[in-house]
Amino acid sequence: MSYNNNGNAVAAADPLPGKKTKLQSSRSWVSIVATGESETLDVDKYAIMHRVQIHARDLRILDPNLSYPSTILGRERAVVLNLEHIKAIITADEVLLRDPSDENVIPVLKELERRLPVGNEAQNGQGDGKESSAANNDADAAEEDDSPFEFRALEVFLEAICSFLAARTTELETAAYPALDELTSKISSRNLDRVRKLKSAMTRLTARVQKVRDELEQLLDDDDDMADLYLSRKLSSASSASSSPNCYLTSPTIGSKISRASRASLATARGDENDVEELEMLLEAYFMQIDSTLNRLTTLREYIDDTEDYINIQLDNHRNQLIQLELVLSSGTVCSAFYSLVAGIFGMNIPYTWNDNHGYMFKYVVILTGAICVILFTFIMSHARYKGLVGS
Repeated sequence: MSYNNNGNAVAAADPLPGKKTKLQSSRSWVSIVATGESETLDVDKYAIMHRVQIHARDLRILDPNLSYPSTILGRERAVVLNLEHIKAIITADEVLLRDPSDENVIPVLKELERRLPVGNEAQNGQGDGKESSAANNDADAAEEDDSPFEFRALEVFLEAICSFLAARTTELETAAYPALDELTSKISSRNLDRVRKLKSAMTRLTARVQKVRDELEQLLDDDDDMADLYLSRKLSSASSASSSPNCYLTSPTIGSKISRASRASLATARGDENDVEELEMLLEAYFMQIDSTLNRLTTLREYIDDTEDYINIQLDNHRNQLIQLELVLSSGTVCSAFYSLVAGIFGMNIPYTWNDNHGYMFKYVVILTGAICVILFTFIMSHARYKGLVGS
């Protein structure tokens, strides 16, 4: 706090406003529960670690100030998800999404609020008219989907990132193909620089798509990693295991029967832990979508390579034409030099005895020199054509 000349208090200006905004952004989270209700949280990383019970190294993956590749990690009670701009933590009953004010995150947040509720929960808080009808349709579709909460949230995130990367690929294709066609018709510095920038953008986008694809492929190849994403199943198994000792408070006969039933149910639960078919089908669907996007980028790269080869062929053709012109000029220079040699010899002021009364010899020498030059020029061009230096 500072004071002006009149003694009034004046708030001191923030010397580092950029850092303060960045700090506030890094502390901003939004919580979405199973009913679709969201709540903005302004907490530090320690509160988040205590809330979802994850380690600091896992939370560090979601730090926007650090550069981490796309990652989907399954932990005991949470799924840590880092996909491009989507940085979230999924639990069995809540989703924590980082930086909800980001322009790329806002559509994802709205989609979570729309699709996470199941059954009657999806109809709460909806308006009348068309909005109510759309909400009822979403609720009917959600009733048919009996997937766990974490899978519904994961599907929203995968769909969002696949659609985002596909849209970026479409924008790149829309700009790249006309630029490449224009470059083939007219090779100029402007067109070359434009294609260079598009190729750099394509390389960066391909790396981003490849990271997401590799992460999904790694999950699909490891059943244990997919089993770690079944948070609801692990929670129910833990609840069954914690309630099993109460069986022994009854009579020995009943207790033995209940204990045998509990052990059977636990054995079934353990057997179900290896069943990852539902998640595998979910991941395969979006793996195929992201793989299709990568194939589109690969096709674009091949088109760029073909254009570069075509341009190199054109440049080689122009280079050969310059070599041909240089060879013709060099041959003409040699013939002119031979003429100059003869003229120089006859133009020297030196008395020659054979020059007396033989002036007509100059005419024959000029004709002979011309014939020699023509023969020499023809020989040079024929030899160059035989070596392939000039065209026929």
